[in-house]
Amino acid sequence: MEKCLYIVVPCFNEEDCLPETEPIFLKKLQDLIASKAIGEKSRLVFVDDGSKDKTWSLIESYHEKCPLVMGVKLSRNKGHQYALMAGLSVALDVADATVSIDADLQDDINAIDKMVEKWGEGSDVVYGVRNDRDTDSAFKKFTAEAFYKILAKMGVDIVYNHADFRLLSNRALKALLEYKETNLFIRGIIPQLGYPSSKVTYSRKERMAGKSHYPLKKMLTLAWNGITSNSDFPLHCLLFFGVFLFAVSSIAMIVFGILYGVGVLPFYSLTFILGSIFLGVGLVLMGQGIIGEYIGKINIEVKKRPRYFIEEVLR
Repeated sequence: MEKCLYIVVPCFNEEDCLPETEPIFLKKLQDLIASKAIGEKSRLVFVDDGSKDKTWSLIESYHEKCPLVMGVKLSRNKGHQYALMAGLSVALDVADATVSIDADLQDDINAIDKMVEKWGEGSDVVYGVRNDRDTDSAFKKFTAEAFYKILAKMGVDIVYNHADFRLLSNRALKALLEYKETNLFIRGIIPQLGYPSSKVTYSRKERMAGKSHYPLKKMLTLAWNGITSNSDFPLHCLLFFGVFLFAVSSIAMIVFGILYGVGVLPFYSLTFILGSIFLGVGLVLMGQGIIGEYIGKINIEVKKRPRYFIEEVLR
């Protein structure tokens, strides 16, 4: 029986990138079909995440030229994680497996061959894992590695140096789509599925064309979403620090009171008092901010609003 593979590619304002990468994507799919690694019903799925440029027009033209190319258009920009889920949901009822990969082809497309092999050997999840960060700046390398280590310390089950380049079997995809939360951090969910998995390592390349749509602000937002969506550790730290600060402050007040009573210390200075007040207020506001982040996420989740709307599908 021929295996059907869907390669899902989220796109946002990629009019400069797609003319360079689409032929490479298509050739890879055609080569896999020609080698009988996958069946002729396999498809390349570009997901337009509400782009403001000519991305969707390009996808339409690729679809008209070749039936192997599909397009999914979201009604508005919802972010990479939602676009990826939209593309995967379209593939659910037809594909035996899916591969997700970014449009800029910084991930090594040739690693898909090994992913398909691992899938054939029984792996339901095949992670694409970077074996180096030579293409990253020193700052990005430090922050990315720190992010994975911090998540691991907080008890989040995450694959080190893995982003969203992976293969999922159909049953693994069905399990993923059972997760209904709005605050998506897919790479933190996949290891929770529990199905047989394996890894394929590769070297990450420079972006082929266009510019990155994941600046520092978006990276920090994704990182914070990954922490708060998968771990209560910040709340535990807040509680521990509050208890610790209360205990230390209580002991200090008793000691200073005794020393003042016996005349060893003069009366507390205004500077010390104001400093203590500002320190306490700052800690309280920080704690309220962390709690507010979790409450905000709860507020979003309980509304159960749709995560995205698909405007059009080109099959």
